[in-house]
Parts: sequence; structure tokens; C-alpha cells
Amino acid sequence: MGKSNKVCVRCGRKMKQQFIGLQHCRCGMSWKKDIGYFERTPDMVFALERKTIEKKVKQVPVIKYKSES
Repeated sequence: MGKSNKVCVRCGRKMKQQFIGLQHCRCGMSWKKDIGYFERTPDMVFALERKTIEKKVKQVPVIKYKSES
């Protein structure tokens, strides 16, 4: 995986990259390309999803939410 270039807006540490376009900090902040900075919640699940983009199948990071059952 590539190097992180994002710095946490809350604590100032460098964020760790989980997937391309999705980075996290120990304090609970995260960053994603299409939504920017956000705070993680316990019901969030981070995963890769396959999508067809310009005739190619690519894996993109997605955020899903656990449902209460």
C-alpha cells in the first residue's frame, strides 16, 4: 500500500492507509476520497467492493453499517 499523505485534523498525527483512498488515525478520525474527514462510529464496517469502471473491474473502499438484529 502507498504512503499516507493525510494528517489528522484532531490530533495532528499521520493517518494510516487501510485501502487506497481510505485512511485512519488512532484517535477515531478517518478520511475517504469522496467524503473527506469523518469520525468513525462502532457500527461502521470498512470493506472493498468490486465495481466496473470504464470496462474494468476495480476494488473500491466502501463504508457499510451493522444492522441491529
